[in-house]
Amino acid sequence: MSPLVARGLRKRFGGDEVVCGVDLEVAAGECFGLLGPNGAGKTTTLKLCLGLTEADAGEIRLLGEPVPARAREARAGVGVVPQFDNLDPDFTVAENLLVYGRYFDLEDAQIAPRIPGLLEFAGLAGRAASKIATLSGGMKRRLTLARSLVNDPRVLFMDEPTTGLDPQARHLIWERLRRLRQAGRTLILTTHFMEEAERLCTRVAIMDRGRIIVEGPPRALIATHIEPQVLEVHGPGVEAWMERARAHAPRVERAGETVFCYAQNVDAAIASLAGHAELVYLHRPANLEDLFLKLTGRDLRD
Repeated sequence: MSPLVARGLRKRFGGDEVVCGVDLEVAAGECFGLLGPNGAGKTTTLKLCLGLTEADAGEIRLLGEPVPARAREARAGVGVVPQFDNLDPDFTVAENLLVYGRYFDLEDAQIAPRIPGLLEFAGLAGRAASKIATLSGGMKRRLTLARSLVNDPRVLFMDEPTTGLDPQARHLIWERLRRLRQAGRTLILTTHFMEEAERLCTRVAIMDRGRIIVEGPPRALIATHIEPQVLEVHGPGVEAWMERARAHAPRVERAGETVFCYAQNVDAAIASLAGHAELVYLHRPANLEDLFLKLTGRDLRD
């Protein structure tokens, strides 16, 4: 049985429908990424699946339980990493884990033996007695991840788990999430980092304006929906060069001062740069971010 199945989810706030008939099914042991611009409906969809917000229409089963009718029972087997850390500053690192475990009706005697392993997993060994105010942003994020594992969950929901972290902290969390998958946990995450989704997720769904527009393994989606090679060019005179580039690439776009050429082969476009030393270019394979921008547009979302 799939740990999460949702069919026909709809949710309206005021006059706006922010989730418009979403279907999701997440298999056991996979890392599933829900991607989309700001306001696409990602966080609302997660809240619906957890029973934290009630859907206007649709059906949800989480760990076999109907949500929201038995959401509390379902959440007993779920861990949650919220978008913003909500650690209690009045408690030490260990006390945050201990108190959180009580929400799952766990006895202190059950939680205490797990704490050293959770802190080692989070790279916080030796910090059990530290106050939250003494931790860096990366440490707080890792502690929030460790806290979500106190109840030994089968499914882990994560809303933008590495936002605001430096590359070192982000890579450490990625490594820990891979470890969780290897241990058989099911991971469901939202993220604005396309590299993160491409590295971690076995399958992604791209959501926009309340609807899922594509779904599948990242590399398969890239191969299906976008040209395989990308040429990025910027520098003085790039606008004039852009017009000539259209003869060499089927899709040419400009974002700010950078021109993007998408093609099966960009050799001809690169050759057209000869004699233009003022133009700087980068030739690379297409990635998930290219796909995301093609499907959702380059306009800013607030």
